[in-house]
Amino acid sequence: MWSLIGVAVVVLGFTARINPLAVIVAAALATGVLGGMSPLAVIAALGKAFNDSRYVSLVWLVLPVIGLLERSGLQVRARIVIAQFGALTTGRLLILYMALRQITAALGLTGLGGHPQMVRPLLAPMAEGAAEARLGPLAPEVGEMIRAQAAATDNVALVFGEDIFIALASILLIKGFLHQMGVEVAPLQLSLWAIPTAIAAFLIHGARLLRLDRRLFGRTGDGR
Repeated sequence: MWSLIGVAVVVLGFTARINPLAVIVAAALATGVLGGMSPLAVIAALGKAFNDSRYVSLVWLVLPVIGLLERSGLQVRARIVIAQFGALTTGRLLILYMALRQITAALGLTGLGGHPQMVRPLLAPMAEGAAEARLGPLAPEVGEMIRAQAAATDNVALVFGEDIFIALASILLIKGFLHQMGVEVAPLQLSLWAIPTAIAAFLIHGARLLRLDRRLFGRTGDGR
C-alpha cells in the first residue's frame, strides 16, 4: 500500500502548482522505492519508457521547427496569401478546414492537423487575414475570438471525425465499456453510428462559423 504514495505526491504537487515534470518524476521515484526498487532501477525504468515512446522525442523536434518558421514570417505570409482571396471569409475558411480535418480524421490520419502544428502557425493567422482583408486592422478582442474559433474548429472536427475510424483507441474504449455493461457491439457498428453524429457536429459548428461571419462583417472597419 505504501507504493500508492505516488498518487498523493501527484495530487499535492499539482495542487501546489509545481512543475508537472518534476512532480511526475518525484511520484515515480516514491512509488518505485517504496515498492522495493532501487533509485537506479526506477531511473532506468523511466529512461526505458521514454526511449520506447519514440513519439515523445518528436515533440522536441517539431516545436523548434514551428518556432523557426514563425520567426521567419510564416504567420505573416499566411495572412498575406489568404487576403488575396476576396470571396474567402473567416467562416468559410474554417468550414473548409473543418471538412478536411474531419475527413482525414475519419480515415485515421489524426496527425494531419492540431493546435501546435496547424492552428497556431497557419489556420488562425489565415482566419485573421481573411477578416482583415474586409475589416482592416482588428481589435485585440476580435483577434482573440477568431483564434478561439479556429482552435474550436480543429477540436470539433477531430473529436467527431476520429470515431468513424474503426481502428482508433476511442472505438475500442467504447466497445470495452459497453462490454462491461453487458452490451455487445461490434466496432464496425460503432463506426457506422458515429457518421450521423459527425455530420450533425459539422452542420452545427458550420452554422456557428457562418454566424461568426455575420458578427464580424456587421462591425465597423476598425474591428470594434
